[in-house]
Amino acid sequence: MRRVCFVLKVREDRLEEYRQRHAEVWPQMRRALSESGWHNYSLFCDERGTVVGYLETEDFDAAREAMAGTEVNARWQAEMAPFFEGLDGRPDEGMVPLTEIFHLP
Repeated sequence: MRRVCFVLKVREDRLEEYRQRHAEVWPQMRRALSESGWHNYSLFCDERGTVVGYLETEDFDAAREAMAGTEVNARWQAEMAPFFEGLDGRPDEGMVPLTEIFHLP
């Protein structure tokens, strides 16, 4: 299982709504993530809008591709896109994995 971590930036003026949206993630979206190989998926944020995502998956590229093929992901990404700074596409396309430099199992 591969651990994946990424960072995105939410607009500060949209941060509270972003948090609220993630408190109520659609059941279909949760199911699609699980079925697509996204495990132990978590999002963290600070007050400036920095969002850190973490997940575990066998193959991140395959997991992203599987999600990209779902209708629910297309709807979710379209609704979430206006929340982010510095992205030229959908938020899920801006998830660039950070390089792991240490892990204590």
